[in-house]
Amino acid sequence: MVSQKVVIKNPTGLHLRPAGILCKEAMQFKSLITFTFRGNTANAKSVLSVLGACVKSGDEIEVICEGEDETEALETLVKAIESGLGE
Repeated sequence: MVSQKVVIKNPTGLHLRPAGILCKEAMQFKSLITFTFRGNTANAKSVLSVLGACVKSGDEIEVICEGEDETEALETLVKAIESGLGE
């Protein structure tokens, strides 16, 4: 298991479009990919789970990857989040 904290940079937080991009990135990997925010855990491969976390701009989440390609998955997701998820 690997994890890293990352701050959401896009101005509107994780609304539908960036949540979809995050899920699309996460689904490329076999690993279980989740993130924690305010004590709750969300499945990064589920748009509804990501939206339900209600993550806003400036919030810090911890991305957690567990599985055979966990290191590559973590690097890819952190880069996607830091680049603003298409915004």
